[in-house]
Amino acid sequence: MRSNISAFLSGLLFAIGLGISGMTDPANVLGFLDIAGHWDYRLAFVMGGAIAVHAALRPLILGRERPLFAAKFPSFSTSKVNRGLLVGAGLFGVGWGLGGYCPGPALTSLATGATQLLVFVPAMFAGMALAQVLQARRSASAGTPVPGASPTP
Repeated sequence: MRSNISAFLSGLLFAIGLGISGMTDPANVLGFLDIAGHWDYRLAFVMGGAIAVHAALRPLILGRERPLFAAKFPSFSTSKVNRGLLVGAGLFGVGWGLGGYCPGPALTSLATGATQLLVFVPAMFAGMALAQVLQARRSASAGTPVPGASPTP
């Protein structure tokens, strides 16, 4: 229950921050991506703020025996740059560049009821589901487990 409250409050804080900073407007995000035109630097400050908070709190958090709302810290299977990371990052970038939304701002902006978002968000979830299916198939053929995927019967 405490982890759900923490997730809710974190999401609420995230959404408020995106709204106040103007990052729910795809024009602002696309302006940041337009480095060859009239570059809008404001998203860099939003990202810089997030990095600064994380950098300051990470040593304190990892100095604890366990997280506040979980039994243990998550373990990450790899930190290597590989083909999947590069292809996924490229596809994410293309979607972000074409739509002007990444997942967080897209979900936050759903409250506006904009038709574009009512198409974008379901397509985003469909893409996420398809990626999981493809990764599970590739892992099954290679005999390796997929991190975060549930076993198939």
